Amino acid sequence: MAEMHFATIWEQIADQQPDAPAVICKDVTRTWKEYENRAACVAAFLHSQGLKPDAKIGLYLHNGNEYLEAQFGIMKMRGVTINVNYRYHEEELVYLLENADCEALVYQACYADRVAAIRDRLPAIKTFIRIEDGTGESGQGDFEYERVIADTVPMPRIERSEDDLYMLYTGGTTGMPKGVMYSAGQMSVGLTMGWVLLGGLEEPPATPEALGSASAALYESGNQVISLAGCPLMHGTGMWIGSLIPHMMGGAVVTIPELGLNPELIWKEVTRNKVSFLVIVGDAFAKPLLAELDKAKSEGSPHDISRLKAMMSSGVMWSSEVKEGLLDHQDMILIDAMGSTEGSMGTSVAARGAVSETAKFETGEGVKVFNEDDKEVTPGSGEMGMIGTAGNVPLGYYKDAEKSAATFREIDGVRYSFPGDYATVEADGSITLLGRGSNCINTAGEKVFPEEVEEAVKRHPAIFDCLVVGLPDERFGQKVVAVASTREGHDVEEAALIETTRQHLAGFKLPKKVFFVAHVERAPNGKADYAWAQQMAEQLSASWEADLV
Repeated sequence: MAEMHFATIWEQIADQQPDAPAVICKDVTRTWKEYENRAACVAAFLHSQGLKPDAKIGLYLHNGNEYLEAQFGIMKMRGVTINVNYRYHEEELVYLLENADCEALVYQACYADRVAAIRDRLPAIKTFIRIEDGTGESGQGDFEYERVIADTVPMPRIERSEDDLYMLYTGGTTGMPKGVMYSAGQMSVGLTMGWVLLGGLEEPPATPEALGSASAALYESGNQVISLAGCPLMHGTGMWIGSLIPHMMGGAVVTIPELGLNPELIWKEVTRNKVSFLVIVGDAFAKPLLAELDKAKSEGSPHDISRLKAMMSSGVMWSSEVKEGLLDHQDMILIDAMGSTEGSMGTSVAARGAVSETAKFETGEGVKVFNEDDKEVTPGSGEMGMIGTAGNVPLGYYKDAEKSAATFREIDGVRYSFPGDYATVEADGSITLLGRGSNCINTAGEKVFPEEVEEAVKRHPAIFDCLVVGLPDERFGQKVVAVASTREGHDVEEAALIETTRQHLAGFKLPKKVFFVAHVERAPNGKADYAWAQQMAEQLSASWEADLV
């Protein structure tokens, strides 16, 4: 029986549904047969360059077919893909590529100058593969991606090990990027969950052959999953949920190479490709997408999203009001996943007439909340604790034993992952997420989680987005400060906003000051940019205090 390994499973799928679409970007669609063949060429080329199993290869790319093809090829030759954040500058790139022990780099041509500036500082990288995009100059000795595929004989299939390393780098909330390690077998099994979430099965198929057969049957029935990864593939949500989960069902992955969130373009791609599964990151994506649906409908030219069966989000608050607005446009399921690169904690599934409270999740199997004494929090007690997840626990952080020991540890003989998220446990056993401990604000001896305050502020109809940080305070140690933007054509007085927020929060959690800005900065994956919010709050606070003098 073949091993459970991404590459082995996808080879089976390619054999059993060769003509089904696999990857779609703009006007280029590759079938599963073409996808597997091009990946085999990438694998053969990397092998010809002297790269062996466990070699680390960086992907410094925008979304596109090439990202997924290169990843498949790396997995075929038993290498390890290293996701490179395209927002990184020279020092950050050098740190990441050195920390990951990269031996090759596949990069977008628009970053040729940046790569040229650091390549002498990366002696371990012997092979540079450049993906043309009409910009930049090729570095001396670089290989052009399409030429590599055209000139290379596909690598024959090989046996692999379920113990092969799979790794995803996470920027984390604090500190430098860290490589979160899994085994390929562990991750491939875990990401067959789509068969339960989207495929209607009680248990996913358990072998590569069975997954291939089930995928072919789904395709033949006209129900192939067509996924659009609306967020960057360089992050876990875009890659795991938007790409790997649908691929494990023989699905096709649609990508948009342009940077930045373009709601109109996303809905046009949903319509053009008959997308059935859209992956986003919380309100940062959902609010603009809902606004575009409302706008198009009011103008008499609504987007055709009739084939959309599900939307899924992870990593950022997705408010109940926005979910209800989306469901008004399309009868579908909305899956809100609570988790991080280090582990999955729970889900909240919404449908028309059944939308749960914001930040309230049903816990996944093996998920518990522990207090500071490593004792389980009693449901309904109101006690706050840290979420621990058992089951698909990472092997650890790459080359960081100390951090690994602190994050992945045993309680009563069970190994848990503790990414740092805090929650309370309701009487019914569900979890209310409070936020990440590293962002916690300590004010007058009380702990305040920014996410909870942000969600309360955003309940005001005039507020579009908000981030909350702590500023020094002589009396309380820290004070809660909000940086917020308003919806177009809306306005609200600071005092009125704070008073409205009081309806949802205890007094000590209320913002002591709200600074209004034109736009709240977030990362491309929709996650909060707290460093920007902190700097902005400090600058605006200093200016405000100077005006008082």
